[in-house]
Amino acid sequence: MDYTTLGRTGLKVSVAGLGCGGFSRLGLSHGKTEAEAADIVRTALDLGVNYIDTAEAYETEGAVGLGISGRDRGTLVIATKGRVHRRDELYSADQIAQNIDASLRRLKTDYIDVYQPHAPRPESFDHLIEVVLPVLLRARENGKIQHIGLTESGDDIHHRLLLRATAHAEFEVMLLAFHMMHQNACHELLPRLQAEQTGAVGMYAVRNIFARGEALRAKVSELCAVGQLPAELDGKENPLDFLVHDRGAETVAAAAYRFARHQAGMNVVVFGTGNPRHVHSNVASIMKPPLPVEDIEKIHALFGHLIGVGLDATPRATNREAPKVP
Repeated sequence: MDYTTLGRTGLKVSVAGLGCGGFSRLGLSHGKTEAEAADIVRTALDLGVNYIDTAEAYETEGAVGLGISGRDRGTLVIATKGRVHRRDELYSADQIAQNIDASLRRLKTDYIDVYQPHAPRPESFDHLIEVVLPVLLRARENGKIQHIGLTESGDDIHHRLLLRATAHAEFEVMLLAFHMMHQNACHELLPRLQAEQTGAVGMYAVRNIFARGEALRAKVSELCAVGQLPAELDGKENPLDFLVHDRGAETVAAAAYRFARHQAGMNVVVFGTGNPRHVHSNVASIMKPPLPVEDIEKIHALFGHLIGVGLDATPRATNREAPKVP
């Protein structure tokens, strides 16, 4: 496993992080038991993964607590998230403090390495700073959390929340959406995080769109129909087959992981699965070197203008014509 420093936190983290949410939720979404989900955590730990990303909302904190039991806690970096609103209700300071304590109990740990408000709305930014942040600072002073992070939602396709939060040094880690067909973080957000030594953790690197061939074909066809991708990609069995070759990646999913992993400014790429075999293959992909330069250039040329594709929100793109790619 390769390790890096998570921004200015000083934490030594694996470049591959285990994501405990997404469509799988460590397999809980597909009928696995909490004990089986904990086995996924143990498999990742055995491969050298030490960054675990979970959340109250995922209902996987218990499985993580079970999976890390008996391990050297000092070598692990546990990141979790707590809700700061539910629908239109903004949580009070007391509710947020209670959430932290509840996460500690479920995780069966004395402290949380990185605690993050879970996808606050950009329009509730004042609540984040005036109500939520003081609670997190007190929890840090009391040793319940070590570092304060922040996560965005898939709906915030222009990274409005995180960009605004960069003015507040208290946020040491940010979890952001980034993948081959949603690259806009590399223009402003990631360079800013890198300059400020803020830890950057990437989510959605593969998720559904690159893991399932039918999902990718449908999305490419939709984008071709509105002129956002070249027409010759439409109808292909594997629209991104140019990435799969002897000098490139073994699969499109592997290419997607490598693209995100080697983006400048990215510290950790999280992957999610409920299948132990996929833990091995995902880690292996993230550990590989960057894609060939010509493949990276083609990814940028084809998809650099797309915004919000595959983020569980309505896909959006700019009004540019489909790019001409050699």
